[in-house]
Amino acid sequence: MTAMPSLNGSVGYIFTSCDLDVKGSGNVQFKNMIERFKVYDQPRRPEGKEEEWVAGERVDTRDYLLYGRLYLPSGRLDALYSTRLSPTVQTLVAAVSHPSASARGRGGDASNIMFNLQHDVGKWCTEYSYSADDGMWGLRVLHNFGRLGLPVDPTDDTSTNGSRAGLKRVDEEDAVEGGLKGRVSAGAELYVSAKEKSAGGSIGLRFTTLPDATPPSFQVPSSSSPPSLASKGQQSQPPTTITALFNPILGHMSGAYSAQVSRDLSLSSRFDFNVYSFESEWTMGAEWWMRRSPSADIEEDSDMGVDPFTPQISPNSTSLESRDEVHGVVKARASTNNVC
Repeated sequence: MTAMPSLNGSVGYIFTSCDLDVKGSGNVQFKNMIERFKVYDQPRRPEGKEEEWVAGERVDTRDYLLYGRLYLPSGRLDALYSTRLSPTVQTLVAAVSHPSASARGRGGDASNIMFNLQHDVGKWCTEYSYSADDGMWGLRVLHNFGRLGLPVDPTDDTSTNGSRAGLKRVDEEDAVEGGLKGRVSAGAELYVSAKEKSAGGSIGLRFTTLPDATPPSFQVPSSSSPPSLASKGQQSQPPTTITALFNPILGHMSGAYSAQVSRDLSLSSRFDFNVYSFESEWTMGAEWWMRRSPSADIEEDSDMGVDPFTPQISPNSTSLESRDEVHGVVKARASTNNVC
């Protein structure tokens, strides 16, 4: 509920058949409840549920999700239903009802229903959509370059190819270090409206660092895991995402660069430009996580040459949980058009 600039609020409901590990508000991870910058892990092919059999009959059912939200005082109602038809196919039905908008004469009925069918195999992902309001059909395609799943442990190569360690061909050059190591994804979307007799489309590219440097979201490692596992497999490169979008019909171009420059600070910059009107906008944003305890241990680790992007277990720390506990976040955005 919000009171500025006017009084309004909403009441929501959500239900799912999946088992959710939902913690109480007193011990839930703060970063898991806030929309934030993060780098996702490598794409992988979805796996289905384990089959459950009772007396020779299969009793397991498909997972589903129900969601509803009522906005006050406008009376707008949002509803959503989603279920998996197979491990790689998911369907979604969404409906919107806005009685106050139709009462003001905005083109009659303001209700709409949308259908989505998603097919994800890890390397490829396609989505088909239909909107009944304007008779719009849509198609989205995303391709992830590179391998699927987690990268191979480099220790395996040393064990299998130990006999070749130290050997070098005459024409072999030294590997060039430096730069960001990551994966590239390319996508496109196309929309056609039968009612409006119009079409639209866009293409995009995305680069994301690899492997994931935020596993998962810098959460505190468990006390049972050895300290060496906290830093194993982590690269000393900041989590970074670079995206580029282009809409040839509207002439809109957009490029964005986001990176986590330190453990608690993320910066982002985006530039939008229209090739037809020559209008442009430059936007910058920052995200800073505030911790309850002082960062003296982190500064001590950085002086000793420890990677600041990897959470380390300090033997001098009396409470590891208090050291990594986050109690707030500050977000700021500034652009050539506005500041917030």
